[in-house]
Amino acid sequence: MEQKKKTNKKFIIIFSVLVIIGLIFGVYTFLHSLEHEETDDAQIESNMNPIIPRVSGYIEKVYVDDNQAVKKGDTLFVIQDEDYLVQLQQAKASLAAAESQLLVAQASIGSSQANVRFSSAQVGSASGNIENAKIQLWRATNDFERYQNLYENHSITAQQFEQAQAKKEEAEKQLEILQNQQKASSSQRSVAVSQKEIAEKKVSVAEANVQSAIAALDAAKLNVGYTVVTAPIDGQLSDVDLQAGQFVSPGQALFYLVNTQDKWVVANFKETQLDKLQKGQKVIIKVDAYPDTEFEAEIAAFSPATGAKFSLLPPDNATGNFVKTIQRLPVKIEFTKGNDTEEMKKLRAGMNVVVDVYLK
Repeated sequence: MEQKKKTNKKFIIIFSVLVIIGLIFGVYTFLHSLEHEETDDAQIESNMNPIIPRVSGYIEKVYVDDNQAVKKGDTLFVIQDEDYLVQLQQAKASLAAAESQLLVAQASIGSSQANVRFSSAQVGSASGNIENAKIQLWRATNDFERYQNLYENHSITAQQFEQAQAKKEEAEKQLEILQNQQKASSSQRSVAVSQKEIAEKKVSVAEANVQSAIAALDAAKLNVGYTVVTAPIDGQLSDVDLQAGQFVSPGQALFYLVNTQDKWVVANFKETQLDKLQKGQKVIIKVDAYPDTEFEAEIAAFSPATGAKFSLLPPDNATGNFVKTIQRLPVKIEFTKGNDTEEMKKLRAGMNVVVDVYLK
């Protein structure tokens, strides 16, 4: 009987201790929930730059290995450039030909301008001669009319009358010749002006051809430069599945370069947890891979939509039977500067973390 009482007493003591521990844990959890929001649906993120060639060709040499750390500007691999060097020489030759055509067009426009000036001078000279010829015709006409009256009155001889008549006819003929010369000079000037306009258009076309050839040359130089593929940033490579002789095409993602300097966390909080979350709140991050290390961070931004809305096939609650499910909203959390540099280097994109947000 005494043994049974002792057993009951031990049970009561153990049960009481468990109840007290449970109460303490419950109170602690409740108080903690008032000032903290936690989630384990979170991962470390980092920029992963795909290495994509800009020109096609066969790989000549690969200079990096799997998971190798590289600096910005380091050569990753080289594409055979023989074809692009030939294109570069063709572009240089096309530019030289276009520049020669431009020089010829510029020379022709100079000649056309000289012809316009010469024909314009001829038109001006003809105009002056015509005015002088009109004066001579006016004098000869007046003399003829006077001599005609005198001849009718038998005051002069027939020879004198005929001389006055001949001078008048000569002045008329000279005026007609000069007027015809003016018309010819005007026609020559019109032709010269047309030739000048044509020459100017040829110069414009030649200049455009030169600019086009320069652009083609620049493009050829760029293509030659693109045969050497370099690292765009500092970081660490993924698996480099390349070998010499392999053909690559523009736009083909060959491998990735992960930015190891810039890391952040994306935590997917339940929509019921967002009420007290604000930008700038302090965050403590624990990484599953390194449970003994804590990292300091702060909330940086909230996603404009829930994660389900960014999925390939977002749910449509208007179809089928509706079952309400709690949605999660991605929250970007950035590490602060107070973290240990060596510890930060251990973090890798995709690692699972536990996020604890300090609400106060």
